[in-house]
Amino acid sequence: MKVRLSVEPTPLIGLSVVQRHPIGDSRGFFERLFCDEELGTWLRGRPLRQVSRSRTSAVGAVRGLHFQHAPSAEAKVVLCLQGRVFDVAVDIRRNSPTFLQWHGEELSAENHRGLLIPEGFAHGFQTLENDCELLYLITAPHTPSAEGGLHVNDPHLGIRWPLPVSGLSARDAAFPLVTSSFLGFDE
Repeated sequence: MKVRLSVEPTPLIGLSVVQRHPIGDSRGFFERLFCDEELGTWLRGRPLRQVSRSRTSAVGAVRGLHFQHAPSAEAKVVLCLQGRVFDVAVDIRRNSPTFLQWHGEELSAENHRGLLIPEGFAHGFQTLENDCELLYLITAPHTPSAEGGLHVNDPHLGIRWPLPVSGLSARDAAFPLVTSSFLGFDE
C-alpha cells in the first residue's frame, strides 16, 4: 500500500513536518489531508475536536504567534491549501531543551507540506503570496479565556520573516515581548 502521509522530525522535539503524497493523473490529483492510522503515533490518542480555515488576502501579512494555555492547550495540523506561506512554530515548553527556539517551513498548495504542532508551541505564519488559505485540524476547541500570544517581532525570539511584517491585527500587535518573567508553557 502506498504511503499517503509521511512524517519528518524537525530540530524542535515533537514538532514535525507532514508530507502529503498525492495521486495524480491528467485530470488532477487526489490527496489525503489526514489519516488517523498514519498520524496516530503523533496524535497519541488525542481526538480532533475542531477544523478551521483561514484566508489571508495580502502578501506579507502575519498572523500569530498564538497558543492556548493549559488545560485548553491544543495540538494542530496546519496545511496550506492555496498560496504559499512561511509557517512558524515557537517552542514555549518551559522545561524543553529548545525553549524559545523557533522553526519555520514554507507550506504551499504545490509542495503538499504541513506542520504537526504539539501542545506547548506558539504558531504563526506570513503570507508569501496573495490569497492564502490554511486548514487547521485541532485537538481542542477554541477557548477565548485561554488565549495567549507572543509578539512576531520579538528580538528575543529572532524570527527571520522572509518579508517585512505587515497586516498585523490589533490583537497580534499588542502581544508582549518575552521577558525574564515569561514562564512558558507548563506541560
